[in-house]
Amino acid sequence: MKTILILFSTLFLFGSCIEIIDDISINADGSGTFKYNVNLSGSKVKLNSVLALDSLDGKKVPSRSEILARIDHFKTVFESKEGISEVNIESDLDNYIVKLSCNFKNVHALQEAFSETILEEMKESKTTLENKGDWISWNGDVLSRSIPELTVKKAKELKPDEVDLLKQGNYISITRFNRPVKEFSNENAVLAKNKLAVMLKTNAYSLSQNPSLLENTIYLSPLKP
Repeated sequence: MKTILILFSTLFLFGSCIEIIDDISINADGSGTFKYNVNLSGSKVKLNSVLALDSLDGKKVPSRSEILARIDHFKTVFESKEGISEVNIESDLDNYIVKLSCNFKNVHALQEAFSETILEEMKESKTTLENKGDWISWNGDVLSRSIPELTVKKAKELKPDEVDLLKQGNYISITRFNRPVKEFSNENAVLAKNKLAVMLKTNAYSLSQNPSLLENTIYLSPLKP
């Protein structure tokens, strides 16, 4: 993967100290639950000052109502995708925290719905998407995942003080199963004590420069007869 997933690009555009948690639970039939949390509370002071402006560096600064409208639009588009249900988005713009959760029929439906929705969002914001790519696959015994592809151009344009903030941010990726994990490919991954979940963590800046840090192939123990 060459790029970092930023679900709500309008918020990220003006905040660099960021924490992202993506959490996927996979059932035996390939269905599951996806949760995605973006926390920009570490940039709260900066974001408050930016949102008080009309424009920044020649770009229009969205109002809170415009940000909420875009989040609502994202939800409407996302929940219309085939194989996706129970979509919920919680937004706390006082602390700049946004949480998405949904159920999916299979990982292909999740990948397609997410990629198609992001493509539409990027088109609306006139941001170029390099390649939507494949970021998750599942055959019943082996799950391979990384992070969806979005452009890292914004990260490369950050000012020195913004880069320092990004280095303080974290990206945490969690994958949960209903049977034990046998092994996994990423040496930085951590297996839960009950062997039913795998976690990977890196700082947001490192991930923006090298998204392969969160690539992982997870092998499950054989099903009991």
